[in-house]
Amino acid sequence: MVCGDCEKKLTKIVGVDPYRHKKTNRAADGSGPKTVTTKNRLIGVQKKTSIVGVRCKLCKQLIHQPGSHYCSTCAYQKGICAMCGKKIINTKGLRQSTT
Repeated sequence: MVCGDCEKKLTKIVGVDPYRHKKTNRAADGSGPKTVTTKNRLIGVQKKTSIVGVRCKLCKQLIHQPGSHYCSTCAYQKGICAMCGKKIINTKGLRQSTT
């Protein structure tokens, strides 16, 4: 769970073009693909960030989301933002279970 202010800090997810090998992605004369790109451009542009050693402040579990201080389980149970720790929802009368 991430608050509205921290949504801007979220990184983009790098994905592969699903239409890369389809017939619709051919040149006008049908001879071959329009462009030949062999690597994903977003991977080379992003900064190299090390996520090794980033742990949750509450349970000490490894965090896989860059910039976060709390794991998703603790953030859900406490009703806080995973990145900044700001209270998002009131969990007083709720049964916040992870199972």
